[in-house]
Amino acid sequence: MSRPPNYEFQEWWNSQGKSQNDISLDKSENPSWLTVEIQSPTADQTVGKERTRSVRQLSWVCLLKFQQIANLFAYLTNGFISVLRTANRRITTPESPSYLLSPRSGSRLYRGIKVFLIVVVLLLAFELVAYFKGWHFSPPSVGSADVVDFVELVYLNWLEIRANYLAPPLQSLTNVCIVLFLIQSADRLILVLGCFWIKFRSLRPVAEVEYSVDSKNENVEDYPMVLVQIPMCNEREVYQQSIAAVCIQDWPRERMLVQVLDDSNDLDVQVLIKAEVQKWQQRGVQILYRHRLIRTGYKAGNLKSAMSCDYVKDYEFVAIFDADFQPGPDFLMKTIPHFKGNDDLALVQTRWAFVNNDENLLTRLQNINLAFHFEVEQRVNGWFINFFGFNGTAGVWRIKALEECGGWSERTTVEDMDIAVRAHLCGWKFIYLNDVTCLCELPESYEAYKKQQHRWHSGPMQLFRLCFVEILRSKVSLAKKANLIFLFFLLRKLILPFYSFTLFCIILPLTMFLPEAQLPAWVVCYVPGLMSILNILPAPRSFPFIVPYLLFENTMSVTKFHAMISGLFQLGNSYEWIVTKKLGRSSEADLLALAENESEPLVENNSLHRSSSESGLTELNKLEMTKKYGKIKRNHLYRKELALAFILLTASVRSLLAAQGIHFYFLLFQGITFLVVGLDLIGEQVS
Repeated sequence: MSRPPNYEFQEWWNSQGKSQNDISLDKSENPSWLTVEIQSPTADQTVGKERTRSVRQLSWVCLLKFQQIANLFAYLTNGFISVLRTANRRITTPESPSYLLSPRSGSRLYRGIKVFLIVVVLLLAFELVAYFKGWHFSPPSVGSADVVDFVELVYLNWLEIRANYLAPPLQSLTNVCIVLFLIQSADRLILVLGCFWIKFRSLRPVAEVEYSVDSKNENVEDYPMVLVQIPMCNEREVYQQSIAAVCIQDWPRERMLVQVLDDSNDLDVQVLIKAEVQKWQQRGVQILYRHRLIRTGYKAGNLKSAMSCDYVKDYEFVAIFDADFQPGPDFLMKTIPHFKGNDDLALVQTRWAFVNNDENLLTRLQNINLAFHFEVEQRVNGWFINFFGFNGTAGVWRIKALEECGGWSERTTVEDMDIAVRAHLCGWKFIYLNDVTCLCELPESYEAYKKQQHRWHSGPMQLFRLCFVEILRSKVSLAKKANLIFLFFLLRKLILPFYSFTLFCIILPLTMFLPEAQLPAWVVCYVPGLMSILNILPAPRSFPFIVPYLLFENTMSVTKFHAMISGLFQLGNSYEWIVTKKLGRSSEADLLALAENESEPLVENNSLHRSSSESGLTELNKLEMTKKYGKIKRNHLYRKELALAFILLTASVRSLLAAQGIHFYFLLFQGITFLVVGLDLIGEQVS
């Protein structure tokens, strides 16, 4: 069957042939110009103008893009110059001796890093000589007759020493760290899979009873007696918000007692907190102010002293909130019901939510870590094994469980983890509520974050050393003992900081100068990248920060490793406790709205005043004087981080000589990250 003719194509072809013959020359107003006009029977005369306009518009768009790119480069250049000026000012400042340098920077670890830096610099100089002489590409042999130079002879002996004596033990240590790295990565992957299973099955703890928000229409005796404790120490910026958040709880007032446990040694702060407590007492809230004369045991000693009061025996549960935490009005309504019918339940832990997670890069990176901790670790451990480490705040304890396992102990700096382990060994169970959040604040300066991480990684090693025998002698099952020893303590508290620091800060630079020992690229780049993706899944908005997160976690490994070693062997400042500095970022507007929604007026004149006392301006004057003449805030220099930065940058030069692409880029960016952190250019900046 023949194909039908295509008349449309024939007409188009004829018109094209005709248009080529209709080229006419038209003189314009300017006789020196000739215009070539191509006429088409179907084309409109405005097509040429539209095309001209489109080209002109395209030119303007390109110019605009070039201008934007130029502005971007100018912005980056100005930022880089500003960073250099800031770094130069901090290095050359005349007041640099004591308080601008990290405390106890002359520790054994720092001295070891300094020796390592000197060795690395000498090796780089030696390798540069060999590189320019051509020995790096074709090293001479020992029995060659061409070996006449003394330097060449030394280089030959160095090749033999590193190949036969230095590289084998380094390779063995590398293999051990790789195995530990893979085990820890497998543990992280299993946790993520467990979290996916919980989400897929929509598994969550369900309470047997529910309490009504309108407690006036119910029998008050049905509500358990709850003790609420707010331990604090010189919390000038956040005390008012935390007290207000607790005092407006939707719980019968006659069934709740608030203890403000003030360990402040600042008299002005004591006066302000006491006035705030009196203000809420006048509004009908059962709230007490306690101040210890002998401040021993830090937070554990404070809580232990409060639990020794005679009236505590009348209460069944105790809720604990640190000074910067703001529980929602329904916090007790959502947590206390889970104890009903669960007589073996000791703790109900809730999730932290942060009011300043987008404040700066440091808080964003902290949010990634803590989001994984609460969304994955606490959730999976709470659901599958009914045990996890108590976070020290935003939780409710059964007082009977606290008393049975010995109460608060002052033997470590992690009293929360200590009480959780002892309660678990006594057979008590824990519940984690991921859908109940409590607002709090992240440290915004690197100094505050570094001190917090030191305590968080030194304390678990203190506890492991003290309770190891207790775990072995306990009556819990063998599986629970293995979980405590191998997973809870060894893998997640000891092995993680050990291999992270050893692998990426010691072994990787050494393998650049001892190429006979190799660290594969998948250990340097691919597996850490995959683990970073898994860590960042609970905080999907943080995906643009995945590379800074990976580099910063490796940078923090030196702090965590030092803290772990100090706690395990009781070295230096392992028992040092420094209260994490808060800036009062929590929203008072939320508290104001909550207070206005109360059926009874809790606040006089229908407002929550910024001041903490209606007695006058005396306390405010003292506050302003203290702020004016108080200690001047300064940025710090951190010597360990700076020394490691130079080590990694030196190793990156050596890897560049050897043309190792992935290793070079990793060492370069990791060294720059250590340099930025060492100069305290991350987090809150003080001008």
